[in-house]
Amino acid sequence: MRKRFVMAMMVGLLAFSGLTASAADVEDGFTSLFNGRDLTGWKKRGGSAEYEVRDGSIVGKCIPDTPGNTFLCSEKPFGNFVLKLQYKFLEAGNSGVQFRSAARPEGDGERVYGYQYEISPVGDVTGRIYDEGRRGHKFGIIWLDAHTPQERLDAAQASTKEGEWNDVEIQCVGPSIKTWLNGKLVVDMFDSVAMKGFIGLQIHSGKSGSVAWKNIRIKDLGESKWEPFFVKGDDGNYKLADAKFVLPEEWSFNKDGVLHGVHTKSQGKDGLVISNRNYDNFIARVTYRMHGGNSALYFRAEETSAPWVLRGFQNEIANNGKDSALWHTAGIVDGKTIPGRGWVVTNDEFIEKVRNKDDQWNTTCTTAYGDRLVQTLNGFCTSDFVDEACEKTGKLGLQMHGGTDCEMFFKDFEVMPITDDMRKLIDRK
Repeated sequence: MRKRFVMAMMVGLLAFSGLTASAADVEDGFTSLFNGRDLTGWKKRGGSAEYEVRDGSIVGKCIPDTPGNTFLCSEKPFGNFVLKLQYKFLEAGNSGVQFRSAARPEGDGERVYGYQYEISPVGDVTGRIYDEGRRGHKFGIIWLDAHTPQERLDAAQASTKEGEWNDVEIQCVGPSIKTWLNGKLVVDMFDSVAMKGFIGLQIHSGKSGSVAWKNIRIKDLGESKWEPFFVKGDDGNYKLADAKFVLPEEWSFNKDGVLHGVHTKSQGKDGLVISNRNYDNFIARVTYRMHGGNSALYFRAEETSAPWVLRGFQNEIANNGKDSALWHTAGIVDGKTIPGRGWVVTNDEFIEKVRNKDDQWNTTCTTAYGDRLVQTLNGFCTSDFVDEACEKTGKLGLQMHGGTDCEMFFKDFEVMPITDDMRKLIDRK
């Protein structure tokens, strides 16, 4: 009798709180995003699909032949997190889970854009990352995780249970994005386009489609912040933060925080911005445009007595197909030349597709994580590889190459260190 009384009390308390048992019984540190009873905390955006609560699940249904994808979006945005949920197709169609997403006005409604964990009825692409309303299908690229090994995709997608509940997990920690399907790792990528946004449940437009989601819970891990090297002082003027100039007479900030550099071929030494600190694991980015000459985003570099000063990796800035390629330069230490490795990786044909030309702004980005080096240009990954011979730490820098006429414009030069606590999560398999 006592057991029955206790069980009755528990059921009563769950009913009073508005939670289903499955939603309430979440892992330590996780919070339910769905109360099991109604759509409190969620907002519909986009198309005409319909959402309802049925048997403790959120069910979305496509309205055939109506325009636009539809999203049921969390009212709260999240930066770093671990998201877990289950899905099941009730009727074949196309779906996904948005994260770090946002919305912009479009016509009389809103257009959702951002990262999407793809969901397919047969699992063939489930767990891959599509960039909804932003980079998807540009330059012939469908999946942001284009460098994911096929054997890993095959192993994860083979676990799909058609017509049954499947487990989704999405982890975002700084620039790291990882996904799992039924406990199998699918995607392990680095990207920097968005670091915070809402969660969304998608119903794709088309002829049919109905999906149920349940046990939606999240562990909120806060938010990682960029650390800028260009900052506005109390006097309203911009200056360097935690960095120094080489040939300071060649550099100046305008009122909008754009760093302007002018270098002539009569000057054999490089003009540089060099960080005061060393960085080992990090993501760094800068937006640039240029008039002639040659430049680079240096990383894991050391200061030497060479005229070009820094020895280490250059994320190349050349205004051609070598933009975002990796060059490893030499240095001079104690009067001795320490050879560089030259071109470590290039991708000219693809880079020519994604780079902006004719004096337009480009954004180049480097992630260095252990021996893994990832480069992106304007949001598209140009290389992702493991280099066991790479330096493990060093300075960040911006270059104007010596011995050439060069004019550079830089803005939004910033870094996000990857801490040991972040690494513990990123290294999860």
